[in-house]
Amino acid sequence: ATVVEWLVSREKARNRPEALMLATGLLNEGFLQPADELSKEGAEGGEQTSFLDQTKALYYFADSGFFCEGYSSDEDVLLKDEFRGNIIKQGCLLKQGHRRKNWKVRKFILRDDPAYMHYCDPSKGDDPLGAIHLRGAVVTAVEYVPDAKKYDIDGNLFEIITSDETHYFLQAATAEERKDWIKAIQAVSKSGK
Repeated sequence: ATVVEWLVSREKARNRPEALMLATGLLNEGFLQPADELSKEGAEGGEQTSFLDQTKALYYFADSGFFCEGYSSDEDVLLKDEFRGNIIKQGCLLKQGHRRKNWKVRKFILRDDPAYMHYCDPSKGDDPLGAIHLRGAVVTAVEYVPDAKKYDIDGNLFEIITSDETHYFLQAATAEERKDWIKAIQAVSKSGK
């Protein structure tokens, strides 16, 4: 339903039936991907309208970097060439998930060329769960993050907005650590590829 409403609001379609037809085409061509069991069943059903115009059917754009298999809050696609750069900084931060908005401890590794910040679950080794492409990103200290108070997250917060306008909210342990991370990320976002 959100996809259909988005297509209508962006004037990509004149009405819901036209938006449903367009969304079905996007799904059939692989631009949209089903993101949950309901939407996957609809796509595999082989019906003429495989796209489901339902609030509980979830979809994502294939090139968005979003990946939600198993409802992970770490949904970034990884490419091997992202690991070439020198490690500039590494350490643990709290990261807000994109879907559930919960906060989890993640180990972050900041690299300069190419400019990426990978993160992993420190309790499960160094296999990356996701990556943030930092070239052209904006990073700033913030005092407020939506849904943060619900999880008792307060203070030393900062936000990274990537060049494709993806927002990442993070929390450092101390004000000094937040300042160090922001400074390092800003340097990499300007100089890295």
